[in-house]
Amino acid sequence: MLVGRGYCVLIWCLPLPQAKRTKKVGIVGKYGTRYGASLRKMVKKIEISQHAKYTCSFCGKTKMKRRAVGIWHCGSCMKTVAGGAWTYK
Repeated sequence: MLVGRGYCVLIWCLPLPQAKRTKKVGIVGKYGTRYGASLRKMVKKIEISQHAKYTCSFCGKTKMKRRAVGIWHCGSCMKTVAGGAWTYK
């Protein structure tokens, strides 16, 4: 008997196996085959750097995260700083 997304046998519900994710393309897999490999490679570098966490210059913890273009917020000391658009400077 099938229930929801898993397969139930008596009492135990076994989850269905997850689909495979990207092997090489990473974060730019959402673009598929569009825009060309070179442009996707450049965008990948930028998107990885903008989603990364940086070291806070006030408290020294790796909690500085990008909120918007040029706005960086530390989750530890709650400081909000204006900095670089893609990377914290």
